[in-house]
Amino acid sequence: MDAQSIVLVDGAFTEVLPVDDRGLMYGDGVFRTLRVVAGRPRWWDEQLATLADDCAHIGLVCPDLAQWQADLERIAQCLTDGVLKLVVTRGSGPRGYLPPDLAQPRRIMRYDAMASHMTLPPPDGITVRLCSLRLAQQPRLAGIKHLNRLENVLARAEWTSPYIHEGLLLDQTGQVISGVMSNLFIWRRSRLLTPRLDQCGVAGVARARLMRLAAAQGMEVAETCLSLQEVLDADEVMLTNSVMGLRRVAALDAKTWPQALISPRLAALLDA
Repeated sequence: MDAQSIVLVDGAFTEVLPVDDRGLMYGDGVFRTLRVVAGRPRWWDEQLATLADDCAHIGLVCPDLAQWQADLERIAQCLTDGVLKLVVTRGSGPRGYLPPDLAQPRRIMRYDAMASHMTLPPPDGITVRLCSLRLAQQPRLAGIKHLNRLENVLARAEWTSPYIHEGLLLDQTGQVISGVMSNLFIWRRSRLLTPRLDQCGVAGVARARLMRLAAAQGMEVAETCLSLQEVLDADEVMLTNSVMGLRRVAALDAKTWPQALISPRLAALLDA
């Protein structure tokens, strides 16, 4: 077992999946990604609750907490700092899109130790570019972190420069939705705003956590439609995900934000 990368499939140490797994064949499944710090997965309960919600939205039976906990305990002695990915597929099935009547969901846990190629974006400000790819609208899947992530793959392929840390995604109507790998927040006129995700996009655990904690601190927090111009006119722009936490945007193409305003406070709140 390589401590740099560990994979469990239904609790067994293996990197092999059946070729008839519906997650592989059709992207029929969901996943969530966690940061592991000093051997402990961050926001474990919140991540599992969100994973279960995603499963319910597409009619999957999510493995229960005891199964995930048992998997985690099997690899606990190997965990340091890294990334943990939890995947649920609909399991094996016959050819064709029709889900089997008695599907047996398959759970996958993958841990990757933090390596040089997995360095986190700088905390003092990241550089973002506008992607040409536009997200398709599909309300049935909006917010869910399903396995069909080809849009994100194609968007991420738009740049190779190590000086660009993230891409900004718009939908077909021109509304700003998210980063390629993150959720977007802006600070404008003492309000914390984030795009609505009722038509497309992924509702991240860090996003939900920040919205809840900021509101508890008395901040005005709202989900709303955001145009690109509204983002460019923001007092501060920030991106969040469960691996990097919160990072402020220092530059979006030619637009720059030279100073941090609310982001240090929000980052500390998110990580507390």
